[in-house]
Amino acid sequence: MSIATRIHRGQWVDSARLMQAARAAREVDGVEDAACFMGTPANLDEARSLGLWNGSQDEAAPDDVVIVARGDDAERGVAAADAALAASDAPAAAGPAMRAPRSLRSVDADLAIVSVPGEYAAIDGHKALAAGMDVLLFSDGVSIEDELRLKRRAHELGLLVMGPGAGTAIVDGVALGFANVVAPGTVGVAAAAGTGAQEVTVLVGRHGAGVSTCFGTGGRDLSEEIGAITMLDSIERLARDDGTDVVLVVSKPPADDVAEQVLGALEAAGKPAVACFVGARPPARPGVHVADTLAHAAQIAATLAGGHVSGEDRPADVPSRRSGFVRGLFSGGTLCSEASAILAEGLPEVRSNAPAGRAERLEAGEWPPGHVCIDMGEEEYTRGRPHPMIDPGPRAEAVGREGARPDTAVLLLDVVLGYSSHPDPAGVLAPAIVQARRTNPDLAVVAHVLGTEEDPQVQSRQEATLQDVGAELAATNADAVGRALEHVRS
Repeated sequence: MSIATRIHRGQWVDSARLMQAARAAREVDGVEDAACFMGTPANLDEARSLGLWNGSQDEAAPDDVVIVARGDDAERGVAAADAALAASDAPAAAGPAMRAPRSLRSVDADLAIVSVPGEYAAIDGHKALAAGMDVLLFSDGVSIEDELRLKRRAHELGLLVMGPGAGTAIVDGVALGFANVVAPGTVGVAAAAGTGAQEVTVLVGRHGAGVSTCFGTGGRDLSEEIGAITMLDSIERLARDDGTDVVLVVSKPPADDVAEQVLGALEAAGKPAVACFVGARPPARPGVHVADTLAHAAQIAATLAGGHVSGEDRPADVPSRRSGFVRGLFSGGTLCSEASAILAEGLPEVRSNAPAGRAERLEAGEWPPGHVCIDMGEEEYTRGRPHPMIDPGPRAEAVGREGARPDTAVLLLDVVLGYSSHPDPAGVLAPAIVQARRTNPDLAVVAHVLGTEEDPQVQSRQEATLQDVGAELAATNADAVGRALEHVRS
């Protein structure tokens, strides 16, 4: 086995394309692992810790692209990553080639997407604000001090900073980051939760309504340190928007005083409003409905917007009782948190690395026995690797391993579709499900496919793939958790 490295000098590439290139390298037979990253000190340290190091990376600078592959055919893996980068950088086949802008000030735009290494993201965020743009800060690794400075400045300028770590937004009908193809309508969403935003926007459409705008605030926005600056500014924008009739807020549990501020802003917005703080249920306010689950929040919002909510299609059979534990392996952090909260209401000692409600917190990287929900998109699983929504391979390995455990009664899975997600996530997970059920014949696999028929992956095709390998399907994340509970509860 060997390690191959290729360095491209002075060539900046955004993180989404780097992750796609790394995935292309890992898909090569004879490649055990691979990474593609900017040569920052933090990224180089991560490559060392992952065993993707042969010394030649010492020559890399922060503005260099580094490709590394390990395996019996490492050179071919590097070549595959290189080809993927070249393809993503190529101009469209039709129409004139466009020269990329060299300065944010030279662009006639009102929103900038920043996806650079975290230590540089705040600088580019400030440049975009200076150019009069809202900012979707896709980057992670931004300090909370930088986040606070950015958001305070944006507020003073009448602009928004969505993020850091804001992966989902829909602005002027354009889906940004990890977003689904959803129906247009009059429900405006502000979400401090990426897959939470995806779940409610998809379900609002299923209930006969649609989405006007979806602002992502970043997961720390409702912390005491940040004080919901972007959430409050987003609510104000939605309140002023003539195309928004209903305001829907989604978040993991915020600090108590911050929750009060958000509910107060919704009450003052003057429009029907819904709030879902996953794992928490504060008292409702006049004109503000408080929902228990993401699915419930979407139902209320759709009804307020004139949709027609009917019962979700659910399996008619009664789940068989099984002895053992529920093991949830998630790609969506909010879905994982919601699952942990619902499970903890019905089962003892539920633990998670993204807990909510009564669930207990796991240490990073811990895989204990018992009832667990693991968010495999957390930092401990994505250092130097693509997010599991982009590359479901590592999660498939976990499905095969955890499903084969004799004490696992139910595997609980999400499959998240939409732009930027893997083109066939169910197809990657299916062989691992087969392997797990072969080893553990009594295993139940319960899955929720979050997506629409218009998504690139096509919801019905993904569901059919899972059904073909014996998975039970649920229409919502909450329904999937409820079905898992029915399997194991005496």
